[in-house]
Amino acid sequence: MTTGLHSAIKRIPSQNSRESPAFTAMIVDDHPLVRESLVARLRLMGATDVVEAATAGEARARAHLSGPRELCVLDLGLRDGSGLELLAHLRSAGWQRLVVLSAADDPYSVRAAFVAGAQGYLLKSASPRKFADGVRRVLDGGVYADPSVASLLAAGLRSGPTDTGIHDLSGREVEVLRLVADGQSNKQIGAQLGLSALTVKSHLARIARKLGTGDRAEMVAMAMRAGVIR
Repeated sequence: MTTGLHSAIKRIPSQNSRESPAFTAMIVDDHPLVRESLVARLRLMGATDVVEAATAGEARARAHLSGPRELCVLDLGLRDGSGLELLAHLRSAGWQRLVVLSAADDPYSVRAAFVAGAQGYLLKSASPRKFADGVRRVLDGGVYADPSVASLLAAGLRSGPTDTGIHDLSGREVEVLRLVADGQSNKQIGAQLGLSALTVKSHLARIARKLGTGDRAEMVAMAMRAGVIR
């Protein structure tokens, strides 16, 4: 599934690399060959410092050490956790330009990624040129979805009344909902996220307004049906 991304990566020059401003980046993927290809491509695009992580835990540690970088490219499927959780974590830590690079092309994965805080969604089958175009769009402050999944994303957002408000949830709210799904109390959720129980209660109140229900089980069920949490 990754052939389109790294094939001929050195044969296709970055047309705008000289004009593009320098940036720093982090790549999170458990396949070394994919990471190597991405590092090469981002450097062609102007990246001056690129760090790599193979797991969500490693990515969190590197993010803690370096602070927010201009860009993060990450996979959704990681050995030690969900890329969606990592997205929400990085977003809450101040990362502004997050791009998912995944083999998953279903509407729920695409929508859940944007809900969790992504600004871009690219497929691993994408050509190097399409990858570069999507990343540049995000670096310029825009939002980008691979054309082959854009229609699926739109379809997912029209999935029906039971999912109303799901796409309005912030990354932090998704994080709170995921811990609610684990059966944790407000105090336990606060301890995990470094928040007070009162702040957690405020997050839940906002979630309830967006989803149209204050019932914890129903909120979790809606999020699971939408693919936001699993």
